[in-house]
Amino acid sequence: MTVLVFGKTGQVATELASGGDVVCLGRDQADLGDPASCAAAILDRRPQAVINAAAYTAVDRAESEEALAHVVNGDAPAAMAAACAGQGIPFVHISTDYVFDGSGVGPRDETAGTDPLGVYGASKLAGEDAVRSVGGVYAILRTSWVFSAHGANFLKTMLRLGNERSNLNVVADQIGGPTPAGAIADACLKIAAELQRAEHLGGVYHFSGAPDASWADFAREIFQAAELDVAVSDIGTADYPTPARRPLNSRLDCGAIDAAFGIKRPDWRAHVAEIITQLKG
Repeated sequence: MTVLVFGKTGQVATELASGGDVVCLGRDQADLGDPASCAAAILDRRPQAVINAAAYTAVDRAESEEALAHVVNGDAPAAMAAACAGQGIPFVHISTDYVFDGSGVGPRDETAGTDPLGVYGASKLAGEDAVRSVGGVYAILRTSWVFSAHGANFLKTMLRLGNERSNLNVVADQIGGPTPAGAIADACLKIAAELQRAEHLGGVYHFSGAPDASWADFAREIFQAAELDVAVSDIGTADYPTPARRPLNSRLDCGAIDAAFGIKRPDWRAHVAEIITQLKG
């Protein structure tokens, strides 16, 4: 199966690039700021499936770049989905827990109502709506708290700070499932392959790591795995203000993806240890 991936340097795209018949497109080959170029890339290459692993992910900057965020996260996926529908091939689109408002304490399933808190979440929801409206064979994969050995992410930030400081204040009232980028890549490839054989499995799915934890819990696990002696103090979201509001509850019910594809939630703690070992080289 030849898979065309939008994204080349992001965390999930980097993991996808290590796959077999996978072609990853960078911005120089398909600029998500120009949705027509994304559709043209699909029509020119005629893959057997497409995965969109690229997005505008600068959550805080999106508050002042609303138009660009909506083009990249909304209009570009719409153009990709339309091109895929025209060729009758599966389209897998990665979305986010930020489409929810973060209220409550229970995990949300795919039928839960959406209500994003900021521009980033609203732009990602616009992309979801656009993909659904096209009517082709698609899967939208909502995930959260992505980490890996690549790019900028919470794990790498904590390792850097942990080597500089002995005490850190970390937010403890935001709860979610840290998710390894490699597991997301594997899930996307499996879903794309299954949709070729079983189009009826298309739809929206949730996928995040287990167990659910706070950012402070995540940080402690990182320091323990890295053997760094860093004291983590719990603070509230209100103590760490940002331009964009973050959802407090990012718990995702991942039962549907397991039932449909046999994809289970990965234990993020094991992946933290593996990635730290990889980074140590």
